[in-house]
Amino acid sequence: MDSSMLSISSPCCSYSSHSPLFGGVKQHTTSVVSNSNNLRRPNNKKATFPPPIPKPNPSKNPLKLLINPPPPPSQPQSPHNSHLWLTTKLSPQPLPKLDPHVNDNDDDDVDNCDNHAAQTVQDEFKQQGKIFVGNLPAWIKKNEFADFFRQFGPIQNVILIKAYNHTDRNLGFGFVIYGGPNAATSAVKAVEFDGVDFHGRILTVKLDDGRKSKARAQERDRWVAGDDKLEFRSKWHQDRETSRVDFKRVIETQPDNWQAVVKAFERIDKPSRKEFGLMVKYYARRGDIHRARESFESMRARGIEPNLYVYTNLIHAYAVGRDMDEALSCVRKMKDEGIAMSLVTYSILVGGFARVADTDAADEWFKEAKETQKHLNAVIYGNIIYAHCQRCNMERAESLVREMEEEGIEVPIDIYHTMMDGYTIIGNEEKCLIVFGRLKECGFTPSVISYGCLINLYTKIGKLSKAFEVSEMMKSTGVKHNIKTYSMLINGFIKVKDWANVFAVFEDVLGDGLKPDVVLYNNIIRAFCGMGKMDRAIRTVEQMQKERHRPTSRTFMPIIHGFARAGEMRRAQEIFDMMRSNGCVPTVHTYNALVLGLVEKRRMDRAVEIVDEMVLAGISPNEHTYTTIMHGYASVGDTGRAFEYFTKLKDEGLQLDVYTYEALLKACCKSGRMQSALAVTKEMAARKIPRNTFVYNILIDGWARRGDVWEASDLIQQMKEEGVQPDIHTYTSFINACCKAGDMLRATKIMQEMEVVGVKPNVRTYTTLIHGWARASLPEKALKCFEEMKLAGLKPDKAVYHCLMTSLLSRATVAEEYMYTGIVTICSEMVKFGLTVDMGTAVHWSKCLRKIESTGGEITETLQKTFPPDWNSQSSFNAISDIEDSTEGNYGDGHDYGRDDTDLYYDSDIDADGHLPGLL
Repeated sequence: MDSSMLSISSPCCSYSSHSPLFGGVKQHTTSVVSNSNNLRRPNNKKATFPPPIPKPNPSKNPLKLLINPPPPPSQPQSPHNSHLWLTTKLSPQPLPKLDPHVNDNDDDDVDNCDNHAAQTVQDEFKQQGKIFVGNLPAWIKKNEFADFFRQFGPIQNVILIKAYNHTDRNLGFGFVIYGGPNAATSAVKAVEFDGVDFHGRILTVKLDDGRKSKARAQERDRWVAGDDKLEFRSKWHQDRETSRVDFKRVIETQPDNWQAVVKAFERIDKPSRKEFGLMVKYYARRGDIHRARESFESMRARGIEPNLYVYTNLIHAYAVGRDMDEALSCVRKMKDEGIAMSLVTYSILVGGFARVADTDAADEWFKEAKETQKHLNAVIYGNIIYAHCQRCNMERAESLVREMEEEGIEVPIDIYHTMMDGYTIIGNEEKCLIVFGRLKECGFTPSVISYGCLINLYTKIGKLSKAFEVSEMMKSTGVKHNIKTYSMLINGFIKVKDWANVFAVFEDVLGDGLKPDVVLYNNIIRAFCGMGKMDRAIRTVEQMQKERHRPTSRTFMPIIHGFARAGEMRRAQEIFDMMRSNGCVPTVHTYNALVLGLVEKRRMDRAVEIVDEMVLAGISPNEHTYTTIMHGYASVGDTGRAFEYFTKLKDEGLQLDVYTYEALLKACCKSGRMQSALAVTKEMAARKIPRNTFVYNILIDGWARRGDVWEASDLIQQMKEEGVQPDIHTYTSFINACCKAGDMLRATKIMQEMEVVGVKPNVRTYTTLIHGWARASLPEKALKCFEEMKLAGLKPDKAVYHCLMTSLLSRATVAEEYMYTGIVTICSEMVKFGLTVDMGTAVHWSKCLRKIESTGGEITETLQKTFPPDWNSQSSFNAISDIEDSTEGNYGDGHDYGRDDTDLYYDSDIDADGHLPGLL
């Protein structure tokens, strides 16, 4: 198997290795070794001689079949074939019926005979028993090299090609010459191990092609003919050749040292096409589009015309930079100049479109490659499979893997990783495990990438215990974690807010001697912000900078959002300025975090200023930005401005979603414009945007504010018909509508219905019901509801006590014992929990109390314990006389007890994490 097949370039997941194909553009051909007598190679059809009569006996020259083998079978001939197929596990198919009378190799036998005469001249230079071994480790010694290949037969000699200036290292290739009477057989056996893993390198093992012997023979012939004169090379030529060799050495040994590579190139006097091509390739591997193009244009300015190699490297640069329009313009230029595209060029185009998620374009170029190229390889298949996996089109990916196997192309381990990553994206645990199992059955050793795919799967689907099991499995097999697998585990624990395990894994990272990268530090900062430890998050940023890691906008984003969510907008602005001073360009998400914090503080003027700053900075607001502003104006009751930003959102062509309409409906319902709300719902239906529970809650709350229980009841019925399940907020809003309409019987039935469907009332539900009984002048019912609330294990809040106490005091003139007992009990509980009222509420309760105890008593003494501390001062007493009676439902403490709990709920619309729904 060709080593290029194992170095597939498809970015299968966050761990995909870089392929030699994309590092340096080379022509790859598929080569699959099945057994010692049947090595499948590409057929070079050069038939210029009439075919000789085929003989029934086997050929005496075993190398003939090694050069021109029969083509690979189009499908497996037996379910017990030595090569295991991945797709037989993923989607098994019935075995085809074989026709014993059909010989598929007849046509190829003719081709082999045609090529026999052409290959005879080449065969005479081949040395029997000699093999070429490539991709060796540079540090390998001759004795270790010989020990490995001695298992196939006695070795006559081992040749390791030394490095240019380092004699203790080799150039990565060498030769093995077998001795004895069975030298040729030993060489054939060794070739079967093409693609074997040798000290972490995938070896390339081939039979000697006779090139070296042929060159020696030609040199000997020239010497015999007297044509052995050497051309004199001037000092300029020698210096130029030396600088060319130095440039090649630097670009191979110091690829990360950009300045050294550029200086080595500049030292070459009059670079050739080869050197310019190497520079374009170097910049392509770095993703530096502009410098790659600059080198290309500099070459053309010198009058050097680009060839296929240079064009392909330039296309690769654009593909890495995700600029496929320019890549296609290079393709058109190639075709205009009459340069035919190679398989490598097609593979780069398919991989480029896979990176930008343009599956249709990738399919088109893959189809053209199949039509124009005689053979495809694992690299281009890996790229097209990756494209479909990233788009969750796993059926098409499976069919492509099956097509590979039917073509006789061995599936490398990177394609297994690509398939596992695809199943991870769609959350298909079963098939991901099938691929992992098949990977081991096919003889591959699971690597950190293989285990990383499983860890990524389990962290994404929330099975963190399984992810830990995979981690332990890794350690038991001797595979060590890397930074990326640790980052996956940390990210999984952050999602479930398991902060203890987040930092336990981080300690493991440091314990293994690994240095955290920017991604890992960003996750740790997210964890600190999630815990509310903002100062620790800032110190982590400082630690990053000490370790020479450059923070990104993702680093500062959770800190800005954390301060904004906590209402510390000054600190959020400071971090925003720090981010810009560190050279990080603010993104739309960064600005959105600031806007959200200001909206939650009801500072709408400043929020609008931030949006204007975005536009001046060249950053276009997105739908989340405008939706946040609309929520803010809805909360302050400015329906006109909410509609203004809704119109602006539509005019800019941004996507309208359910969260946008929620903000608009909230503005309409809070201002009592229910007809406008109905118009908004009709527009939602026209755009085929379904109404969710939150939308229904807003509408029900709007009708509840008006006490229209019939409209609220109709909405409940619509929810059930559309399959939208009512939640606790839905029932609470409907109970509020019933209470405002005075229909307490229906409100009681709704409480019973909640118990039947398994929805437990919360504090707000009981508060709404208690207020309903108080409005109905039935304090005994309110007191009973209060007791039920405590029996349910709920802790009453300040609003419940205020509402209940006001109801009892207003009816306390009726001489009933339970009222006096209730007042004393509630006062005692308020004192126990440290709840006090403001001066306005105290005045109102005091006036009600005079009707019961005009000269003071037990109730007066108990009730005054809940009054403000300065209640008994002379100044306060003078102020009390000037305070007018408070109206029902507003007792001077800033709380509107006439409002239901859903009014309070929809005033903020903040979820449990402090976010507006659907934002950020």
